[in-house]
Amino acid sequence: MELHIVIEGNKDLAGQVYRQLREAIRTGRLAPGEQVPPSRLLATQLGLSRKTVSEAYSRLTLEKLLVGRTGSGTFVNTPADARPKPKRFESRDLAAGNILAHWLKQSFPLSMRHVGPETRSQYDFLGGIPTRRQFPQAAWRQCVLHGLRQSGESRGVYAETEGLPALREAIARHVSFSRGVQCTAADVLVTNGAQQALDLIARVLVEPGSVVAVEDPGYPPARVLFAAQGAEVAAVPVDNEGIRVDLIPDGARLIYVTPAHQFPLGMPMSPARREALLVRARELRAIVVEDDYDSEFRYEGRPMDSLQSMDQDGLVAFVGTFSKVMHPDLRVGYVIAPPAIRRAMTIAKGLSDWHTPTMTQWALARFIDDGHLQKHIRRCHDIYVARREKLHAALNGDLKPWMRAVPTVAGFHLAATMTAEVDMAQLVRLARRVDVALYTLDEFYYRLKPQPALFFGYGAIESLDIEVALGRVKTILTELSA
Repeated sequence: MELHIVIEGNKDLAGQVYRQLREAIRTGRLAPGEQVPPSRLLATQLGLSRKTVSEAYSRLTLEKLLVGRTGSGTFVNTPADARPKPKRFESRDLAAGNILAHWLKQSFPLSMRHVGPETRSQYDFLGGIPTRRQFPQAAWRQCVLHGLRQSGESRGVYAETEGLPALREAIARHVSFSRGVQCTAADVLVTNGAQQALDLIARVLVEPGSVVAVEDPGYPPARVLFAAQGAEVAAVPVDNEGIRVDLIPDGARLIYVTPAHQFPLGMPMSPARREALLVRARELRAIVVEDDYDSEFRYEGRPMDSLQSMDQDGLVAFVGTFSKVMHPDLRVGYVIAPPAIRRAMTIAKGLSDWHTPTMTQWALARFIDDGHLQKHIRRCHDIYVARREKLHAALNGDLKPWMRAVPTVAGFHLAATMTAEVDMAQLVRLARRVDVALYTLDEFYYRLKPQPALFFGYGAIESLDIEVALGRVKTILTELSA
């Protein structure tokens, strides 16, 4: 162990060592029970005589700050509660107190938060979490080994900020095939999840006072992110066709939407509404952010192409992620950025983190190219179909007196609006008592008054558990209605 002690000049050498060691002990840099270097070693490190260091140690021992143990050495003897506690600034004490207070008031909705084993319910309708048991671990492991080999053969320099060419090409093929996105590899910017893509868009387009239109109810992390950049966030209501385009305010610079699977209600944006949105964006000269977070899973009707595929003016930024298909902890997303902002976003990405980890990029590129991603999507699709049918059977059967499902054709969550008067807080509380985690839509609303509704994520709950969980919910609703 080498202590940070500075000796200045040639006077009071033992005193300099003594004072600096005492300060280190009192401030906690030398913790109780920690061993200090032998006097001979410290003297050599400092270029002093052993006698000088021994004198400093003796003074500290007399003050009971150090204690010698025969055969072991010299140790710090300060009780933890005897050290003075230095003043630590609170957020309100700092010059940036207001913005820090803003951040401290933000939180993710309960249905989207990390749930630890100690608080997890046996039957949990948590949202945004894909099924895990069916993930092809063996195939992914081989892809990771490929990524390690590729990384090991690299020249040891930073990679391209936009992403590895192999992954950008794989993403371009995937979204062109599955979502009809018009792009090439040159249009793809690889990000650390979709959230970073939204952050980069906000960095290059939003400044204090900018108007950003978001769906209400909508995705809270996006709204909070835009507000953190100083935006004036305009809450725009949605109806059964999607965002109310006629209510998007003049001056909007950015319009954030989830057209394939409105979050959190679930209905798709109608073709007519999509056309109207693009016309409105053209009038405003605004960028439309199309968050296509989980539309790989579609269950009804003809597939509908992305909003980006309808864009003839270069105004739509298509944002996607692999977290909802593969693993939430994978943290790889992408954005197909319009030409007008692509270069600026790349620069912002480079300033933020230079590039996404290359080993993961190599592995994901191989995973896509070898067909594992499409196979996994098909496998999960069949599982989600079964879970979705069980939810619909209950909502159209035993639970029909209290709620009805919002029509949805994609994703792996659905919302159910209440058709009977129910104390929602009490329902959630009583469900927890029988090990069922329910979530309301309250936290997804911004300006509008929340409508009584439940959010059912069915990625993290097993098919056999859905019937049991909803049976318990029915029992609670029956008792509350008595």
